[in-house]
Amino acid sequence: MPASHLRETLLFLALAGILVPALQRLRVNQMLGFLVVGIFFGPHGIGDWAGGVPWLALVTFQDVERIKSLAELGIVFLMFMIGLELSPTRLWALRRDVFGTGAAQVGITAGAIGLIAFLFGNPPAAAMAVGLTLAMSSTAVAVELMNKQHTLKTALGQKCFAILMLQDLAVVPALILVEGLAGGAGQALGWALAIAVAKAAATITLLYVIGRRVARPLLASPAVQRQPEVFVALILLLALGIAALTAASGLSLALGALLAGLLLADTEFQYEVEIIVEPFKGLLMGLFFMAVGMQVDLRLAAQFPLLLPASVLGLLVVKALVVTVLLARLGWAPALQAGLLLGHGGEFAFIILAYAVSTRLLTPEASQFLLLVVSLSMLLAPAAAAAGAALAKRAAAGADAAQAPGQPRAASRLGGHVIIGGFGRVGRLIADVLDKQGIAYVAVERDRHLVERARSQRHGDRVFSGDASLPELLRRLGVNDAVCVVLTMDDPRAALHAVGALRRHYPQLCLVARARDEKHALALKKAGATEVVSEAVESGLQLAGFALGAAGMTLGAAGFHTAQERADRLARIDDGPAGAA
Repeated sequence: MPASHLRETLLFLALAGILVPALQRLRVNQMLGFLVVGIFFGPHGIGDWAGGVPWLALVTFQDVERIKSLAELGIVFLMFMIGLELSPTRLWALRRDVFGTGAAQVGITAGAIGLIAFLFGNPPAAAMAVGLTLAMSSTAVAVELMNKQHTLKTALGQKCFAILMLQDLAVVPALILVEGLAGGAGQALGWALAIAVAKAAATITLLYVIGRRVARPLLASPAVQRQPEVFVALILLLALGIAALTAASGLSLALGALLAGLLLADTEFQYEVEIIVEPFKGLLMGLFFMAVGMQVDLRLAAQFPLLLPASVLGLLVVKALVVTVLLARLGWAPALQAGLLLGHGGEFAFIILAYAVSTRLLTPEASQFLLLVVSLSMLLAPAAAAAGAALAKRAAAGADAAQAPGQPRAASRLGGHVIIGGFGRVGRLIADVLDKQGIAYVAVERDRHLVERARSQRHGDRVFSGDASLPELLRRLGVNDAVCVVLTMDDPRAALHAVGALRRHYPQLCLVARARDEKHALALKKAGATEVVSEAVESGLQLAGFALGAAGMTLGAAGFHTAQERADRLARIDDGPAGAA
């Protein structure tokens, strides 16, 4: 790695590890923090003084282009994570919103903004290019905001995601349209757009069909199961490889990464892969937002003290109104919340603007102004989203207050499931009992052979590959809504580690653990298990009960004595932690 690249990498890691957490302690949004850091330490911030102050060159970014390729990886991993959370069935269910609401949003917004640009004196072709540029929103920003607000899986979040997906699909047709506007091509433009759409559909279908037949069997192969590093390498290859293939076919990297995530959605590897990718996504997303900030030259704002703020505000208002009208059936408050979530500009604007300048459809000066508008709107996105969420919350509170006292409230989302850690013989027995009683459960197991066997049988898609001692994995399995976690693993050390790790992260969690003997049970109790069942004690008590019956004792008396012995031994285990304390 060249020394300059190493310096920039070290500088980014230092800023990500020291300065951004400090901003978070001041309750500054993480994305906003990275944007501000990019503006301040970028070539248009204090980096501009590096010529006169040599030491500043060591702590500033001088060349934005050098880190753009790395910044794009942040979008790739974000879209891959989104694909993991979507099932193909769920995505197919969104098709009307994608090609209906999404297409209407892009078309109406581009037309409205293009008309405004035309009224301000831009030629028709340039005005249309401006409309297309500003009609796009940032998938990276919007999805991160929805994750923060826990709205991605709600009806509102799915509508917003459908719109964002159509925008990702529309990037290539938009570039073709910009080229046609610059060249004045008439009938050929329509053919070019039709060919682009057909090519995109064929590429997506081919990659999905082939990938579905290759990805899961490859990850489930015994060679991969024995080598965790190979499993990680294959996951990264899948995400980056399919993204590269879609980019090579003229589509966006983000769309390919989404497709790669969909290949693993609803498989036993879903949550395990999410945990592997999460650190990469977080760092690279930070690099992406920092790169956006580096392109913002706030000195240019001084040349347009009125026009620039009006343009940023106008962009937010126009896009918010269009989305609000299109989603009005959700209610005015949720629709407005969605509008404010999608009101900012997007990262694809940078691609379209660069292309428009290269075709001489826009001047470099106009492109720089629009770049500043898009960047500032992204900077304001967290505040706009927070305002939308506050309005929706206030409207919901007002609706609850207006509800008649005797009128029942809407049913809340169901919880009450059990999480089973370990799916061997004991885990399967627990699952069978819960099934017969109609109690929902999900299970996690490290042995992928057991997972594959369980998923091929009636336990189906409720069993996932992973380590039950990982709090992040249990969070994805809905631990906050679960009635309890039952740990059934054979390995005493693994069970003890799992109890300690989960208790530290979830102090109020009901945690039931399987113990090998009394000593192990006492250790599990000390580690924080709510209830412990010792295999040695239970099997011994059952055998003792049979022996008492064979010796002539009545069934009731034998049951009483074994129950008394069980109570004494459980009390000894329960008193262990207190006595130790």
